[in-house]
Amino acid sequence: MNRFSMNRRQTELPLLWARGLFPAGAALVVLVLTEWIARGALTAETFTEYILPHGSAYLLAWGFLLLCWQVTDAATRLAPLATFLTACLGCVPAAVNYYTLQLRGEPFLPWDLSQVSEAAGVAAAAGIKIQPGMAWSMGIIAALVGLTFWLYRGRAPLALPHRLVELAAASAALAALVFGVYLQPTVTAWLGIYPDAWMQDRYYRWYGVITGFMTNLTNLEIDKPEDYSEEAVNAVLDAVEKADGAAGENFPESYGATESNPEEQPTIIYVMNESYWDVSQLEDYGVVFDTDLSPNLHALQQSAASGKVYSPSFGGGTCDVEFEALTGFSVSFLPSGCKPYQQHVTHPMFSLPAWLKAQGYQTAAVHCFYAKYWSRNTAYPNLGLDEFISLEDMRGVERVRDYYWSGGLVSDASMADQIIQEYESLKAESDAPVFLHAVTMQNHTNYNAANYPDDERVRVLSAPAGLKASTIGALEDFATGVRDADAMLGQLVEYFSGVDEPVILVFWGDHYNPIDSGYDVYTATGYAGDSASDPALHQTTLLMWSNYTDQPVDLGTIAAYEISPVMMDLYGLEQPLFFQYLNLQLKEGYRSHTGGVTVNWDGTITQELTEDQAAWNRNHWLLQYDLMFGGEYALDRMGLDLGGE
Repeated sequence: MNRFSMNRRQTELPLLWARGLFPAGAALVVLVLTEWIARGALTAETFTEYILPHGSAYLLAWGFLLLCWQVTDAATRLAPLATFLTACLGCVPAAVNYYTLQLRGEPFLPWDLSQVSEAAGVAAAAGIKIQPGMAWSMGIIAALVGLTFWLYRGRAPLALPHRLVELAAASAALAALVFGVYLQPTVTAWLGIYPDAWMQDRYYRWYGVITGFMTNLTNLEIDKPEDYSEEAVNAVLDAVEKADGAAGENFPESYGATESNPEEQPTIIYVMNESYWDVSQLEDYGVVFDTDLSPNLHALQQSAASGKVYSPSFGGGTCDVEFEALTGFSVSFLPSGCKPYQQHVTHPMFSLPAWLKAQGYQTAAVHCFYAKYWSRNTAYPNLGLDEFISLEDMRGVERVRDYYWSGGLVSDASMADQIIQEYESLKAESDAPVFLHAVTMQNHTNYNAANYPDDERVRVLSAPAGLKASTIGALEDFATGVRDADAMLGQLVEYFSGVDEPVILVFWGDHYNPIDSGYDVYTATGYAGDSASDPALHQTTLLMWSNYTDQPVDLGTIAAYEISPVMMDLYGLEQPLFFQYLNLQLKEGYRSHTGGVTVNWDGTITQELTEDQAAWNRNHWLLQYDLMFGGEYALDRMGLDLGGE
């Protein structure tokens, strides 16, 4: 070998070593950037409390990124492209994860892939901004891609057979990692990665975005209860019939417990008000507003049933709450983060509207946003709602809050008009009673003082120290929406007080939101903690009013899935067996069991179920599985024919 060849070999050897080590190094850099973006910051605490104690999860994520790089490089022989795509694979989901945590308190989950258009619309309207870590990461990725160009310049072509072997080996290794490790709960448990379905934000903090997302793929399938069978379903329903509970038994002061059933079937109006909770409660925590925010609510609480709804959602997921309210089904039994309207309500399914429709009711829904949002246009008919008035159908409505939302959002006052108009239209067509479900939008996140003119906005006169001016402004924006929601409630009660038929109005909020950039409003006042899992941030305001009784009832806190059973029980209406089960569960088991949190009858909150409570919970899932995914044996027992295939 001559001196020229030796010098060339000595020059190429370090380059070959660099090329050999580069993919692993690039994957490590991308992994660090992924966690930086997803968390918003990387501190010593991040490493000591989250990453190092769960090192196996991050080793798997590093291996996943490395194998993705190698598969792309083997398939294209374009190393810079492999670096860029690998960076996107880690950093784009991380950015989505960061924003979903800000907007709804939950991380980026596999089911979110079916909601891309909805999420993009909300993100655009809510004024999403790029964070500093994201900007730095884009620069680092650009430098990494540039380094790849330099490092792999002049790389010799690889013969096709060798490329195919390399591609096959890398693909097989990637498949083994995904299907043999990530999708095998036994293997991940052996590696110290344990499911945490009720607190996915904590799960992602422990195990990272990539491992968190990939292991959640195992929850895409719905596993039937171990003892599921027609006999098991019938045994539960036999016990319900045997119990033969009296109407209103859970609330002995209610109309259903003290009066005979109404001679006419009452019209039933549901109003789920966006982000609604009685923010005047903050006046007990040092906040002073310049006006009474909830005069109608407080007056009606003296002559109606009132309490709180334990919502399964925070910061978003409105459709989950209405799904529970309309069906009696609990989203806690479903994979965390999934959206039943989009994934499961794809065929005719048991619900309150379907039951009422079978009893001769006219059924309709009104929502002042686009019909396709959360797939309501397909879910509503499958839940027995025959008519759907959406934003596309509305004319001449008032719009407010156009600082974030282009064109503004339909006001609650206009929504009250829409509800009344739809009711009158249905009654003009038929004397049959009406079930009408309405969902508002006026008080949707995000909040900023600029959403209302100064002379229209509620003002905060004083507040605890530590709240930024922007947070005070956001609170004023939110409180203005609550004031207008209360006015809507008053408008509806005034109208339906005057109609010549029995009417029930159920009015509640779907969920809490962050106000401004986080939880400062809650923590500075002492109202709640700085976590979306705090039970105080899941109990929204609930009112059940009727124009044929003025008996006040203290409902306490009930689950969102108990809204319909409790409503029927309070007013002495004929209940389907499934709702009878839920009212019995309410009496014997708990007020709510949602997201791993149990609200007991004495108001205490626990994280664990007693043995008896666990049995009630298992039977709830047994019946829900039957009605959603199984043989629908309970439908026969209820005498309900949904007309599905």
